[in-house]
Amino acid sequence: MATKAKTKAGRAAERKSGRSQAASPKSEASNQSMNAFDLLEQDHRQVEKWFDEYDEIEDEDDRKSELAEKICLALKVHTQIEEEIFYPRAREATKDDNLLDEAVVEHATAKNLIAEIEDMEVGDDLYDAKIRVLGEMVKQHIKEEEDELLPEMQSAKVDIDALGKELAKRKQELMSEMAA
Repeated sequence: MATKAKTKAGRAAERKSGRSQAASPKSEASNQSMNAFDLLEQDHRQVEKWFDEYDEIEDEDDRKSELAEKICLALKVHTQIEEEIFYPRAREATKDDNLLDEAVVEHATAKNLIAEIEDMEVGDDLYDAKIRVLGEMVKQHIKEEEDELLPEMQSAKVDIDALGKELAKRKQELMSEMAA
């Protein structure tokens, strides 16, 4: 589906009015002191921004490649910290197996698409389409997570500060491992 300027403007406005105030990336040190919700939402805003930037690029293959690499790395790390740490805690706290099962399946689908993208090069047939489809899938996943799962976690009285520290520590480890 073609992306229209009006749709892009709407997404940009939604992001600015936002579900989160994480407008600028923060240092790893400040990530260590973020609660789990802030850390996850900061990751969400960053990857949404990169997808939107990708959509705006016309003929800059180097920039597309750079953004695609950033998107894929960020999503691999993010999905792993959610699956290893956040989702098990959320499952225990909320008992919402349906929502979490769907999230795991969405992650698996995203990871398959990421693997396909990483095996391709900018300019290959369907490369741009795969990035855009991944973006739409991820944005829908983010909306469901922020509108449904995070409020359920808030109601369950989870220690989001301690969970945030654990997520940040693991994220930093994975970023070092995967970026090498």
